[in-house]
Amino acid sequence: MPKIHSDVAGGVAVLRISNPPVNALGQAVREQLLDLITRAQDDAAVEAIIITGEGKVFIAGADISEFGKPPLPPALPEVLDAIENSAKPVVAAINGLALGGGLEVALAGHARVASASARLGLPEIKLGLIPGAGGTQRLPRLIAPAAAFALMLDGEPVEAARALELGFVDVVAPGDLLETARDKALALARAGAWRRTGDASATLTEQAREAFEERAREALRRQPDAPNVAALVEAVRGVFELPFAEGLALERSRFRTLVDDPRAQALRYSFFAERKAGQVPGIGRETPRREIARAAVIGAGTMGGGIAMCFANAGIPVTVVEVAEDALRRGIGRVAGLYESSVGRGSLSREEADRRTALIDGAVGYDAVADADIVVEAAFEDMGVKQEIFASLDRIAKPGAILATNTSYLDVNAIAAATQRPQDVIGLHFFSPANVMRLLEIVRPETTAADVVATCGDLGRKLGKVAVTVGVCFGFVGNRMLARRTAATERLLLAGALPHEIDDAITGFGFRMGPLAMGDLAGLDIGWRTRKAQGTRAPVADTLCELGRFGQKSGRGFYRYPENARKGERDPEVEALIAEIAQREGVERRSFSTEEIVARLLYPMVNEGARILAEKIAARPGDIDVIWVNGYNWPAWRGGPMYWADAVGLGAIAGQLTAFADREGDETLRPAPLLAELAEAGLTFRQWAEGA
Repeated sequence: MPKIHSDVAGGVAVLRISNPPVNALGQAVREQLLDLITRAQDDAAVEAIIITGEGKVFIAGADISEFGKPPLPPALPEVLDAIENSAKPVVAAINGLALGGGLEVALAGHARVASASARLGLPEIKLGLIPGAGGTQRLPRLIAPAAAFALMLDGEPVEAARALELGFVDVVAPGDLLETARDKALALARAGAWRRTGDASATLTEQAREAFEERAREALRRQPDAPNVAALVEAVRGVFELPFAEGLALERSRFRTLVDDPRAQALRYSFFAERKAGQVPGIGRETPRREIARAAVIGAGTMGGGIAMCFANAGIPVTVVEVAEDALRRGIGRVAGLYESSVGRGSLSREEADRRTALIDGAVGYDAVADADIVVEAAFEDMGVKQEIFASLDRIAKPGAILATNTSYLDVNAIAAATQRPQDVIGLHFFSPANVMRLLEIVRPETTAADVVATCGDLGRKLGKVAVTVGVCFGFVGNRMLARRTAATERLLLAGALPHEIDDAITGFGFRMGPLAMGDLAGLDIGWRTRKAQGTRAPVADTLCELGRFGQKSGRGFYRYPENARKGERDPEVEALIAEIAQREGVERRSFSTEEIVARLLYPMVNEGARILAEKIAARPGDIDVIWVNGYNWPAWRGGPMYWADAVGLGAIAGQLTAFADREGDETLRPAPLLAELAEAGLTFRQWAEGA
């Protein structure tokens, strides 16, 4: 069955791609498109050519099923070369989504006409790749190279109106798309001249080069280990330095290298794991959803204010509720200040900031939640406090309202039990700062109704979050695993590793901050309060807090921060104190290699991840990885802890954990049953998931 329908009328050949569901550029589509373009050259009835798509998609990119397989001719660059060098003008009539190779097809044409609803983008960066069929060479020849680079670096599609403003769409059709494209194509044909994108050079000025290089430096600074970012910079730089054909060859070479690069493969894994995380067992499209037209947030602190901003940013009116007027005023003022800062940086227009601010109001007293469709509690992390709040919400909130807690580790089942409507209660664990961090752990108690889970998943996506549904246990997924790293960090400090050695090992692994610098930034007193409430201890961290060393806010923590410095300095006083504590605890100290530090910190996390999977707290290894990449800054190019563990080898990890348990006398370090089982069988977590 043909993948492209072709008809000729009024001198124009219309090639309509029909390869549902997304008109992907599979081998059959490429072959037919090349054949039809070639045949049109010799057809006297054809003056011009239009390429369009059937349905709501123009072309949504390459056929991902072909990734990792031997390439089948013709390659997409060969097809695009035929389009660009056609002796008759080729116009792309972009009827809907044009992504990746789909947009590259359009860029190779001689004009681009888009419907008002079309969205266009080059998302390859999200797959660990760069555009591989001319995108890095053609787009910067049509629009400012810095803007082209930013669009490819971000990977997000833009609306047709924005594409027109930038300059890579020529016309947004005011009415019938094909009629507008037909008029454009015939006008080019009858004028006898049209621009080939590869010949364009007006955008390639010295000033444009400087603007691009500034953005490139910032991108490399932010993501120094991302191979696709480095490749994108090199490819776009080639626009200024190489002839078009050589630039295309450079781009294609870097694209092929990235296909096989383990770091890029990890990024592709992360992309698909993120998509799969939205698939919740027992929840389908047929599951009904509840309407969320108005929200309320309990608590005007840093977390509550950030959550309120998430709703306002998504266009949902929200009421921030406090128990005292002064606390409410401070919280609302803090939110207004954050929006003002965004305006000052130029990341938000004054009009948009005003629109979002107008969606947030404040009130004293729980009565203000009566009309809310969802109430998110962001109060102090204390079970008694939360149960008291939920008992009040139970009396006041309207029937069918979703009651959500932002707890980061408490038992959501116990919180739900404080109400007469446990089916409406769920955990929505936002990460701080809530208006910035992408992760949202949706914590599903045993009694929560399916439509509540489904509604919160949709809501998370509307709020711009990566939503992962998990089960109820202490700390859920992310914080439960983090607790293992925290315990391992304390153990390492006592055993002889210095704070900076631990942090350097973790940043060398790819994290942006080490655990001790991160503790200083967050405030060591936070964990101290939690441990006191739980009846646990951390000898080093607790001693620092007893001495008033809370981290950056007190100028002293694991490091010292002279004159409010943001980066800490080694503190001989702390290093001597740790040695004293170790002697008191009877711990013999020694030095550690970087590799040993990484293993002792991260292997226990993997072990806990295996327990989480066996207990079905997480549905799949990829869900754990998505949580750690998006909520805890695990380096995306390493794929996540479970993906990384597979690469290291589960047998090696299990062997090391056994040695750790024997040496430390700590049975929590012994390989979890699932990890031990997979290690013995020579399997990976991914293989286990695929066979489960």
